[in-house]
Amino acid sequence: VHLVESGGGLVQAGGPLRLSCAASGRTFSNYILGWFRQGPGIDDEFVATISGSGGTTDYADSVKGRFTISRDNDKNTMYLQMDSLKSEDTAVYYCAAREGTIVDTPREYNFWGQGSQVTVSS
Repeated sequence: VHLVESGGGLVQAGGPLRLSCAASGRTFSNYILGWFRQGPGIDDEFVATISGSGGTTDYADSVKGRFTISRDNDKNTMYLQMDSLKSEDTAVYYCAAREGTIVDTPREYNFWGQGSQVTVSS
């Protein structure tokens, strides 16, 4: 499966931003999807993950209550709605896919997008 992120950019602290991850290739709903990020002092940090049906989600403690992961299987697209952004959310955000069960370990994901830069100014 091929993944392409979009929607990154520059935003002020406290503001919102929505990332999208469009997929092509095999049956989209077969895949567990996740968001990870890399930034200053951050290496492959788990952000959120969602099951194939969208019925199960999991979040890192650092984003819980501020970020929302969702997916539209008819559009082969996953989203990350980010609210109340903080400067420490500045990072390159990657979407990833795997088959099987929900996990939060980057090395368990087989397919990755190219990344989308999110910069939060304070």
